[in-house]
Amino acid sequence: MLKTTLKKLFLLRDGEFRVSLLMQLYIFLIITVLLIVKPTVNALFLSELGAAYLPYGYMLTALIAMGSFYFYSKAVNYFSLRSIIYSTLVFFSACFILLSLLIHFKLINTFALFAYYISVSLFAVLTTSQFWLFANMVYNSREAKRLFGFIGAGAISGGIIGGYLTSIIASSLGNKFAILLSAVLLLICIPILHNVWRLRISKLNLYTRKQRTSAKTVQDSPAYKLILDSKHLSNLAGIVAVGVIVAKLVDFQFSDYANKLIPDPDDLASFFGFWFSTFNVLALLIQLLLTTRIMDRLGVASTLLLMPLALALGSLLFLTFPELWVLVLLKGIDGSFKQSVYKAALELSIMPVPFQVKNQAKSYIDVVVDSISGGVAGLLLYFVIRKMEIDTIYITILILLFLFAWIVLIYRLREAYFDSFRRNLKSSIDPVNKDKKGDRGAATLRHARDILTKGSEEEILTLLDKLDNYRLKALQADIIALLYHPDSRVKTKTLKLLHFYDKGTASKKVMGLLELEDRDVVVAAMEYILDNTHINDVYVFNTYLDHTQAQIADAALLCLAQEATNNEKLGARYQLSERISQRINTIQHTPSPSAHYLSDTLLIIGFAGLPQFYPFIAEQLNNPEDTVVKKAIKAAGLTADQRFIEPLLHTLKEKKFRKSGIRALKNYGQEISRTLYSMAEQELLEDQVKPYLPEVIGAFHNQHSVNTLLRLLKNRDVRTRLASAKHLRKLKLSNPKLRFPDRQISRYIIRESKYYKNTIWSLNTINATLNTAQGEDPGSAGETLDLHIAREELLQILYQQLDLSFQAIFELLSIKYHHADIEVAYYGIKSQKEDTVHNALEFLDNLLHNRLKGAILPLLEYRILENPDQQDAMPALKKMDEYKCINMLVANRGKRIKMTCLRIIHELGDPKYRKIVRKLTYHKNPEVSELAKRVLHRLALKPKSV
Repeated sequence: MLKTTLKKLFLLRDGEFRVSLLMQLYIFLIITVLLIVKPTVNALFLSELGAAYLPYGYMLTALIAMGSFYFYSKAVNYFSLRSIIYSTLVFFSACFILLSLLIHFKLINTFALFAYYISVSLFAVLTTSQFWLFANMVYNSREAKRLFGFIGAGAISGGIIGGYLTSIIASSLGNKFAILLSAVLLLICIPILHNVWRLRISKLNLYTRKQRTSAKTVQDSPAYKLILDSKHLSNLAGIVAVGVIVAKLVDFQFSDYANKLIPDPDDLASFFGFWFSTFNVLALLIQLLLTTRIMDRLGVASTLLLMPLALALGSLLFLTFPELWVLVLLKGIDGSFKQSVYKAALELSIMPVPFQVKNQAKSYIDVVVDSISGGVAGLLLYFVIRKMEIDTIYITILILLFLFAWIVLIYRLREAYFDSFRRNLKSSIDPVNKDKKGDRGAATLRHARDILTKGSEEEILTLLDKLDNYRLKALQADIIALLYHPDSRVKTKTLKLLHFYDKGTASKKVMGLLELEDRDVVVAAMEYILDNTHINDVYVFNTYLDHTQAQIADAALLCLAQEATNNEKLGARYQLSERISQRINTIQHTPSPSAHYLSDTLLIIGFAGLPQFYPFIAEQLNNPEDTVVKKAIKAAGLTADQRFIEPLLHTLKEKKFRKSGIRALKNYGQEISRTLYSMAEQELLEDQVKPYLPEVIGAFHNQHSVNTLLRLLKNRDVRTRLASAKHLRKLKLSNPKLRFPDRQISRYIIRESKYYKNTIWSLNTINATLNTAQGEDPGSAGETLDLHIAREELLQILYQQLDLSFQAIFELLSIKYHHADIEVAYYGIKSQKEDTVHNALEFLDNLLHNRLKGAILPLLEYRILENPDQQDAMPALKKMDEYKCINMLVANRGKRIKMTCLRIIHELGDPKYRKIVRKLTYHKNPEVSELAKRVLHRLALKPKSV
């Protein structure tokens, strides 16, 4: 019962409970020992030497720490972390046994006091640093965020028990027994460490173990250089340094005032022990009640701000009321926040740093930076108290100055922390779209000229596409020279590009192209002559409409159709309608008309806009020749006639006609968006067409397109929503002037998250139903073969929709946030590397706003669980009964799901489904309504008992 309660309270999952309890016990013992030896040694130091010697202790600690770390860093290079921790525990245990003996035999002198004051300071930073470094090995970033609060509660509990033990033992038995107890407790940590290592670290695969526990680090740089080279680590080191200085200044004020009021060493030790324990009680309450909520709401970096802000308020209060009770409050803020919210945030802030760097840098920060900062505080206190003889109250001014620097450093860490996760994810996932060719081909005019003169056909065509709509005088001669290029595609594209230059540019050269045999070149040349020369249109048509060369005559007729679109008199003058009739008559009486002749005729009809010839276009949409079909599609789009909308939509199903179909539908203008949206809402579109609907709507690249696509995000079909989200993202990247309402996008993200969750519910329900049915006896009133097939089909559709919905969520996030950040998070979550997945989740946790975070992250964590049926992992994702599941799916999903659900209902034959089916008989999609009528008829004929 207790285990279950703890698992629910602290979000512990299977396999984590025992290890987490051991880790909690480990840090509990470390902090208990610290809270026994620290007040005892501090009391002895203050009683024998006084507070005036504390600055010397701070400075000596810094010097000793710097020298000690040199040997410690060498040990890190040659021994495993486990061996180093074992050695540290044994060494300090022996030191404390020796101290107990010195106290017993009254051999304490000034040297011993300074030695143990420094030893306790080093013990505090070294053992806790080793523990949290070890915790970074045991847990990944997501586990750490869930479990560090639980483990940290052990540290705070150790502080409470240790402080009260000190108060009781010191006052009743004396300091020597308290110190001896701490030595024994340290030795108990060794078997605990061994068990955690065996349960978690030893089970890692060989590669991970080598990466995390190698005896020799792969980093050749010294720790201080690693810190200086990293914006993240340098800011973190600055935060630790300033935090230590502030803590030392606050501690000095607190110790000095207390020493003046309580001269007896045992009473002073008891006073310190009581208040240290009380501060830890407050810290435990904060840890249990607030830490998780604050971390979830504010994130790591913002949580770090709470402590300096609270200390700033306390310092201002002390300037107003310079009393001991204010210093108790100030020390209480430092003691309670530091061991709860601040400690959890500080340890999590180094999580994105690679372990090999972390192994050196964290120890350096925790030991050397911490100790040097204490030394700096000692120097400040020495000059302020001894040299300048300033009253202790004015140390508060120094505290406020350092608090300002602390807050600035935390703001700088915020972005560095986020960037570290971003870099880690980018380095751990495969490069995305690495096959994409760069756009450097036209980066300079010189390079462009080289391509135009020496490049291959494909390179030239690509560059000409990029130069479209630009009139670059510097390249004019090189572009005109392409009119003599042997490739007809290059000639055609060049003629189209010449439209953007001065009228009549290269007109003589273009006239010569009319004699070529390639139809596309001839048509392009004729269009150029009509639009961009001073040659009279009448002369052109009189000369070329009845030309003896067929391709020239066809080109002239096509140009006449284009000109006659807005000039009916011109069409009548040259008998356009009669010429088209004659061509159609020729085609109908020719057994196998050429594809070129058919294509030209279709385009002529499309440009002419004469409705009497539209049936010919409709007929050719079914031509067996792909080239003819594409021209028919183009012609249908040129007419912009309503009768062609459905046939054009039908062409989107085939990849070879899709681009032509989208371009043709775009010719209908903005009004086509409303038509297509209406058809989508009524579920009149075929499944294969739906994903390409947004591409048509978004092709206009204006605000109306954006608004229509946003409305499509509410569509019942997930493929339509996904395609709409993708196109919205493309529109945002290509046109920053378009408006994308932030709140509206957030609502759609939450809506898609609910859809994703409902899909998981439905999958759980159908899976459970299938498993139950398989356990029934053959011949019972259970599952028939057809029913089983229908349920399996529904299951497969739901799995497909789950994956599409997952993609849609990230596409929508790409609209709200920076696309590159969301892309790297998406591929990180889909990665096969466990650490990468958890880093991606933590990255999103810091990126997303609170409402989105609450909606999305639980679903993503559920997705990556090894056993998603665990109810304790995701209690919200439960099962429904089949009736509720089908009712929900029919109400909120598209045609495909509706049809499958109707087949299940048909096989079940249960009359309780009549209400659901009856509504579908009025559905606007004829397939759905007809099937619903048949199912309703079956339910009426063969009712079953409920």
